[in-house]
Amino acid sequence: IKPLIAIAALSEGIIDESTSVNCTGAINIGSYAFRDWKTHGTVDIRKAIAESCDVFFYSVGGGYGNIEGLGMEKMGKYERLFGLGDKMGIDIPGEASGFIPSKEWKLEKIGEKWYTGNDYHASIGQGFVTATSLQVANYIAAIANGGTLYEPRVVSKIVNENQDIIDNSSVVVRSKFISPGIIKIVQEGMRQTVVSGSARSLNELPVSVAGKTGTAQFGNEDKTHAWFVSYAPYENPELALVVFVEGGGEGSSSAVPVTKDVYKWYFNRK
Repeated sequence: IKPLIAIAALSEGIIDESTSVNCTGAINIGSYAFRDWKTHGTVDIRKAIAESCDVFFYSVGGGYGNIEGLGMEKMGKYERLFGLGDKMGIDIPGEASGFIPSKEWKLEKIGEKWYTGNDYHASIGQGFVTATSLQVANYIAAIANGGTLYEPRVVSKIVNENQDIIDNSSVVVRSKFISPGIIKIVQEGMRQTVVSGSARSLNELPVSVAGKTGTAQFGNEDKTHAWFVSYAPYENPELALVVFVEGGGEGSSSAVPVTKDVYKWYFNRK
């Protein structure tokens, strides 16, 4: 979810492309420590995406130091703009909607107020936030194509018994809702993920790839799902791809190799 949170923070003026955060490995609030997966040092938005720096996104999501923070309401606004939290209208049954929380929901359902720590968790896609792999693929496609969100389709056309052709192409949900300059910054951060970040093994492919690793906790035993979202070729995208490995550990160790195999097959066969 971090590329989306980056777009939200840049669009709301919470940060700009030169804003930097010093990641010491955690943010401490009172007796609570919100940890990163490693110490990243000084990072800007592109490096934060490329290295998946939690501390940077905690800061822009919930606020820290001289960064005000988006808060859940603004994060949710942009998540919904990119199609999260609701069904997208794909042409097969059984689609799930995912869930974007709110302060009011937490108070009503759990009987607790919303804390800064909830913003921190939401800013890296944890806590109460849920999304389907299809939703994530669709929002990554919108970043890849420069800012147009489509309803996904499995079938492009239907031919009935009379040989009438019924067009079933994707329809545009919304377009031009994010500044092209902001989209470009996030694209560059996702490209750095492959060039110098957490998915460097993809540099061996015959095409240039942009992407983002993900590691999502589930259950109560420190187990994690592995994610990798990407698109290629970077200069002229034709394929957006999400690899989700259930219980697969870190995205860089299990989802990235699968991604590499898929791209190798897809582009070599051409």
